[in-house]
Amino acid sequence: MTRIVVLSAVILGLTPVSAQHTRLFNPTKLAELEGPDREAWQRPDRIMDELAIGERSVVADLGAGGGWFTVHLAARVGPNGRVYAEDIQQEMLQAITRRVQRLRFGNVVTRLGTAVDPRLPKGSLDAALIVDAYNEIEQPVTLLRNLATSMKPNGRIGIVNFKKDGGGPGPPMEERIDPERVVNDASRAGLKLQSRGDFLRYQYLLIFAARPK
Repeated sequence: MTRIVVLSAVILGLTPVSAQHTRLFNPTKLAELEGPDREAWQRPDRIMDELAIGERSVVADLGAGGGWFTVHLAARVGPNGRVYAEDIQQEMLQAITRRVQRLRFGNVVTRLGTAVDPRLPKGSLDAALIVDAYNEIEQPVTLLRNLATSMKPNGRIGIVNFKKDGGGPGPPMEERIDPERVVNDASRAGLKLQSRGDFLRYQYLLIFAARPK
């Protein structure tokens, strides 16, 4: 799952993003993100419930990688909703396009962002998700601040990341990020922590208000 991020030197003529950002997940290893047990430990339906994502919602999957969570979102929001699958690696967006075409989802729009700006429509999102990709973000405060401009007044941003003591799949322990660091980054970006989810086996869920009063 890239970033996170996610999303750029993919402008024609420049060095590829993967050569510039050493934190990014290698697109050739996408299969490693989609083990047969991921549905059980990731619990996508519960995460979407916590973010109040439903039929007709407009949502974004930042650092979408190969689109594993993207298609869960697409199924949840239905044909009258919309999912922006954002990444900063063109290879990831190509993989997502193939996936949604194969599954015949017509409600997914891919977006090539940059390392600091997801480049999503302003004021358009009911919810945004950053799943398993926060450790790839090089300037999280700037990215979150730019993401906040794309949220509706009551929009919520969910960040799911691997615990340092959670074991299981995910990046090496030294690359994992404490939740308090994420909360601090979000606060500096002008966001407010709304809730924490402790229902995931290997991860934590933090939900932020996009435009706190």
